[in-house]
Amino acid sequence: MTIALRLAQNRQSVTLYDAAPGLGGLASAWKLQDVVWDRHYHVILKSDIHLLSLLRELGLESELHWATARTGFYVDSCFYSLSNVFEFLTFPPLKLVDKLRLAATVLAASRIKNWKRLEGIPVAEWLRKWSGRRVLEKIWLPLLRAKLGESYKETSAAFIWATIARMYAARRRGMKKELFGYVRGGYARIIEEFAKVLRQNEVRVELGQPVRSVRSGDQAATQLELADGSSETFDQVVLTTALPIVSRTCPQLTALEMAQINRVKYLGIICASLLLKEPLSEFYITNITDDRVPYTAVIEMSSLVERQSFGGQSLVYLPKYLASNAPEFDLTDNQLQGLFIGALRRMYPRFKEENLLCFRVSRVRHLLPVQTLNYSNQLPKMVTSIPGVYLVNSSQIVNGTLNVNETVQLAERAAQQFAEAELGDESFLENANRALSEADRQPLAGCRQ
Repeated sequence: MTIALRLAQNRQSVTLYDAAPGLGGLASAWKLQDVVWDRHYHVILKSDIHLLSLLRELGLESELHWATARTGFYVDSCFYSLSNVFEFLTFPPLKLVDKLRLAATVLAASRIKNWKRLEGIPVAEWLRKWSGRRVLEKIWLPLLRAKLGESYKETSAAFIWATIARMYAARRRGMKKELFGYVRGGYARIIEEFAKVLRQNEVRVELGQPVRSVRSGDQAATQLELADGSSETFDQVVLTTALPIVSRTCPQLTALEMAQINRVKYLGIICASLLLKEPLSEFYITNITDDRVPYTAVIEMSSLVERQSFGGQSLVYLPKYLASNAPEFDLTDNQLQGLFIGALRRMYPRFKEENLLCFRVSRVRHLLPVQTLNYSNQLPKMVTSIPGVYLVNSSQIVNGTLNVNETVQLAERAAQQFAEAELGDESFLENANRALSEADRQPLAGCRQ
């Protein structure tokens, strides 16, 4: 959507295709009974400068609300708060020496300037060296699993460096403590306003229109074949889909490009949204150390967002990050509900099933490219070998956590390159790919959770 807007503002005639019935992708919303809210959990940080700039452009800056949130840990069937320095110093699962090593790890990471050398080190190995085995098991592994599932085993230490760097970036922007923000109405409100701005800029939007293939045709034209059997021709096409979809829809890519695409591993997610009569706890996020729990964290959005946004009820997310080919994707909603609700009852003995008003499951097989060892050397290029076909997607984000700010920043970077050179100019290939490489020397700003 950001790229479409910028191209239209640069006097291009733009058509946006989306296979879904509505705009927004991973940031789209859905209904839980009468409540409309985000399909996946999102928050905004003060350091999300690119997203905040876009919200200002959409006229939504005044609708931002900021709040503090508490963090909990579920360790050995007990809940602990870990939301401030005092709670950190008195955190029972860690000894004093563990806490000192944990603090030293964060300080050391914050002072590293050359993150490239971390790309060759597995994140768990680096954290064990600095923090020790107990801190790794009690703190770091739950945090890594909450975001990466078991893919943390393939992830480089540059991932944790980038996460810590963003935390310090937020605090450098004047925050004494971490603030989380959201737009009243959630991303449904943002997407609604964004769609209006696209229409105002004469962007043609085609929803429910999967693209079956993208091929270069005669006279430097690019043809899109749609799932309904129709086709359209354009001068240039920008693909923003996940790489497995790119490989299926672009048969004219070279064998080298296909090999590069297939090397990128994706993390998927099963994320359950629960509408409850009463809250579960006071924590926004509860990190879980128990491997027997079938989800990787408990996200209680209503501890951050006013409950009147949810009709006075509580909204909880139960995410499970896992490999894109994991068998859990084949479980039915009823099977997942049985597993998840059973685990909730064990974690929260006071929870009663009659407290549950609605249970919906979102499944995304290709959510996040895994930042494997030396990942920055394997980035898919922005300009493909197919004339007039360009690629801009999350696989080109280095040291990222797939938040909306990173996505918008990547889109703005690409749009700037499109504006500086005519699409199809031979110099564009070199300029765009060089800009992508140079920009990735620094982490993308912002963190979602």
